[in-house]
Amino acid sequence: MAAITPRSMFEKIWDNHTVAKDENSGEALLFVDRLILTDTSSFHAFDHLRAASYPVRHPKKIFGEPDHFAASRGATLADVADEERRTLVHALGENCAEFGLTHFGLGDPRMGISHVVAPEQGITLPGLFLLCGDSHTSTHGALGALAFGIGGQTAHIMATQCIWQRPLKNMRVSVEGLRAPGVTAKDVILAIINRLGPAGGFGHVIEYAGSAIRAMSVEERLTVCNMSIEAGARSGMIAPDETTIAYIQGRPFAPFGEQWDKAVAYWKTLPSDEDTRFDHELTLDASTLSPMVSWGNTAADVVPVTGHVPDPATESNTDRRSSMERALDYMGLKPGTAMRDLTVDQVFIGSCTNGRIEDLRAAAAVVTKARGQKARVPALVVPGSGLVKAQAEREGLDRIFKAAGFDWGHPGCSMCVGTNGDTVAAGKRCVSTSNRNFVGRQGAGSRTHLASPATAAASALTGRVTDVREFMQGDI
Repeated sequence: MAAITPRSMFEKIWDNHTVAKDENSGEALLFVDRLILTDTSSFHAFDHLRAASYPVRHPKKIFGEPDHFAASRGATLADVADEERRTLVHALGENCAEFGLTHFGLGDPRMGISHVVAPEQGITLPGLFLLCGDSHTSTHGALGALAFGIGGQTAHIMATQCIWQRPLKNMRVSVEGLRAPGVTAKDVILAIINRLGPAGGFGHVIEYAGSAIRAMSVEERLTVCNMSIEAGARSGMIAPDETTIAYIQGRPFAPFGEQWDKAVAYWKTLPSDEDTRFDHELTLDASTLSPMVSWGNTAADVVPVTGHVPDPATESNTDRRSSMERALDYMGLKPGTAMRDLTVDQVFIGSCTNGRIEDLRAAAAVVTKARGQKARVPALVVPGSGLVKAQAEREGLDRIFKAAGFDWGHPGCSMCVGTNGDTVAAGKRCVSTSNRNFVGRQGAGSRTHLASPATAAASALTGRVTDVREFMQGDI
């Protein structure tokens, strides 16, 4: 009897969804369990279906969630930034209604960022293959799903509920040990990306493992998997465990009754086999990590908040040196500058990376510790969904923020993408809890410093890049 080859969690899900395979190229035709549509480009897919007279193959497996163009200043269509974006938000609702798809529209209390809404609704489940046009679909892997962005292939998936994909490699990133106070999941993933580089995960699915990952809540795991794409990976995943199961149970779209028992039994078979061999491995010691902040234009360009802007002259790789020089010129920074000496012009707390209730609690806790201090720069807090907003308001978090001079917004992507009226002006510096600090990401000429919600809140209160541990020690 032939020995059974150990498989990773990614390989198990891939194999379970393979409908057909091209033996020459290795490409597989995969069945898609969930497809999420947003307001940015889904109208093209619907136009293609109409032109070809194709129906949607599995309407109950597809969900529409307007988020990129949703306005933080109001919850109605009239609040959307301009006529073109209003048209696209409206079109998503009309198209979902025409084709019989579930739609979480602007008037729905459940609406919000797709990568926040789907997990909290139980749409995202372990073992599923989930796709969305947005690159940060990797977020959903935190629940043990295989998930990634698919760009312009939406119409094909809607018509066939399948997609052709090239084979991917396996990478395991293990984070062991205990995090020090003030070190968040955002700091962990920024440290990982710094080690891997902006393309270190290219062609891979990253499985996050280790005691520090297992100790995280699901919301923290969502933050980690969300930013996998910033290391160039196709997706990020975390094996389902009791924490995952407890999070999912009772959510609206989750299984129940006998189906729940069967689902849990299946989920417990998903973790990678003990002897699985990964193409690449990386291990980090969580106890050595500090709060992180970015200085350049990729999420790999980070240093501890107590660190300094790096000097390109010390970089031996000429391409990397040129990249660093361009980044420093764009960011208006000089080598050797202490990060904590940087004054900031505004702060954003939100996004699919850090717009969940635990993120808002962490930021509010810093404001509370400041004992009446007010924000010294404009600071905007935007919940990731209507349910997060309602929960935060029940807990009084909105009142904490408002009392300290922070603005409290309506759910959506907001300043993370800068396409909805929330932007950073040219040459201005913003500490942001979002996932990207690309050139012009938050507005033409904007300068973005990625950080955790706690670091962002502390920076709003001081008007400079701030080590949140100053507040924890009472040294304000």
